[in-house]
Amino acid sequence: MNQLSAKFKVGFDEFTLDAELEVPVHGFTVLFGPSGSGKTTFLRCMSGLERAPGGFLQIGNEIWQDEKRGIFIPVSERRIGYVFQEGRLFPHLKVEGNLRYGFNRTPKNGEALFNQVVNIMGLASLLNRRHNNLSGGEKQRVALARALLTRPRLLLMDEPLAALDAKRKIEILPYFQRMQSELHIPVFYVTHSLNEVLQLVDTMLLMNQGKIVASGPVENVFLHPDLGIHLGHTLVGSVLDTTVVRQDEEFQLTVLKFKNQTLYVPRRDVAPESRLRVHIHAEDVTLAVAPIQSQTSVLNVLPARVVETRARADDNCKIDVKLDIGCPLLATITRKSLSHLNLQVGQNVYAHIKAIRMAYEFD
Repeated sequence: MNQLSAKFKVGFDEFTLDAELEVPVHGFTVLFGPSGSGKTTFLRCMSGLERAPGGFLQIGNEIWQDEKRGIFIPVSERRIGYVFQEGRLFPHLKVEGNLRYGFNRTPKNGEALFNQVVNIMGLASLLNRRHNNLSGGEKQRVALARALLTRPRLLLMDEPLAALDAKRKIEILPYFQRMQSELHIPVFYVTHSLNEVLQLVDTMLLMNQGKIVASGPVENVFLHPDLGIHLGHTLVGSVLDTTVVRQDEEFQLTVLKFKNQTLYVPRRDVAPESRLRVHIHAEDVTLAVAPIQSQTSVLNVLPARVVETRARADDNCKIDVKLDIGCPLLATITRKSLSHLNLQVGQNVYAHIKAIRMAYEFD
């Protein structure tokens, strides 16, 4: 598998980007972090719009920047597609004209590719419209299609859904997934949205204060011990890949399966066998050392095994407990609870999860 290696250091008056990474070049790689953490600057360095002194960028066997050897491939030769927060369409051209602007500038044009991209992005009925007759989501689909038609080696997307309302975001995300499944173009994607991360991401780069502080598969990064310090403890938790089993119409619940376990969540309008990724906040998981004999309102009670306990560096009151439920699950409890339950590594316990507090792909 191709790798992307990058090292950039750029200083500004109140901010310095000093980031280094090596990640697989496939699927969606998200740059996630607070405003001002350096995500957009990193993307600009990758594109060549920002030249980092001493910078280095290699994709597979292609070296796009190596300042030590005097190599710097200009933006126009990097085969990069760039999609911004706003569509930035040409107002004097209709949708088809916008699409063909980039398409006609690439070698080996082929109507087959044009038709494929138009079909993937659902634009066939919009080709004769002008930009002022398009919704925000439609403009972004046109902008993405235009970038795809340049046959990019790499696609950079800088918060492409930030200007859209929740309904438009829900509408456009499936187009992104279809694009990836059919065209297989590696994407580097900047976002603040947890739900975009859950729906799209293969690899996650957590950025803070100009540095990449964690990287890897999304489920691993959310378990990172310093995540709460960098982004706040509301994001600390577990990401589970589940499959929809059925809809419980009587109680308006969706039943999910993962690793031979069952989860009940508030009803989602998704078909059986659909893949659904959920994020469970660590502070929404409570622990018991024995089955509760009386009835409880908590629907999700899962057998688990204690793998690790660790104190929080920024909170002497709380302890993060890593559990094994067939996959990792994180629970946050107080130090007093740890002592009261006398939890030990390897001990079998029961994890109680409140379904109402789960976050979903399609929020």
